[in-house]
Amino acid sequence: MISKSQISLIRSLQQKKFRKEHRLFVAEGLKTVSEFINSGYSVKTVYHTPSASANLNKLPYNTDLEPITAAELEKMSGLTTPQEVLAVISIPAPRTLNNTDLQKKFTLVLDGVQDPGNLGTIIRTADWFGIQNIICSEDTVDAYNPKVVQATMGSLARTNIHYTDLAELLPKLGMPVFGALLNGENIYKTDFGNEGLILMGNEGNGIRPDIQALVDRAITIPRIGQAESLNVAIATALFCSEICGKKVQ
Repeated sequence: MISKSQISLIRSLQQKKFRKEHRLFVAEGLKTVSEFINSGYSVKTVYHTPSASANLNKLPYNTDLEPITAAELEKMSGLTTPQEVLAVISIPAPRTLNNTDLQKKFTLVLDGVQDPGNLGTIIRTADWFGIQNIICSEDTVDAYNPKVVQATMGSLARTNIHYTDLAELLPKLGMPVFGALLNGENIYKTDFGNEGLILMGNEGNGIRPDIQALVDRAITIPRIGQAESLNVAIATALFCSEICGKKVQ
């Protein structure tokens, strides 16, 4: 039986400071939880309601399962409609990133992306196109925010997220930096080569000036209609499609 203190701890993981303190995060839904169990993540406990029991045979036999009531799940969940299965998972230790990890590949770099839904969609998009690493500025939204985790639909389990000082790291990597900016080269006429960093900016302000100074080539998605701007997750998907799609032609 789950205790009130356990429920309180799990509920507290909705907040970044407690995730950071306990090095834990929450994932909800059988599919998403299964993705983490079958990855390199350390899944501590999977809580489930009786209605989910019939589907738990999809999980590895050694998974630590704990039955709870629907009322208890509602107290633990951050969702308006809880999804019957909730897991508490360890946040992995940060990895040191160097250019050997990124050679002959494209890597996304996010400067100040704030919306959890956008980051979740970007992670899911990266997974679709086989992009393994995403480098984030320190003020980009936390990848273990429950809304981000939910939006990735399990793709977070297969994508490496790195938080760092972009101004310090990017010059050290020694790789071409393609920045999503206005008045740059037409994305559809650009030869991206076979490696590089794809730099996307904040939803409202774009790439901040000191990071723009590190851009080797400004790239633009041509506007045909009258919309003022593109959502950053949509713009990222177009970059991924244009760059990675050429590999499978």
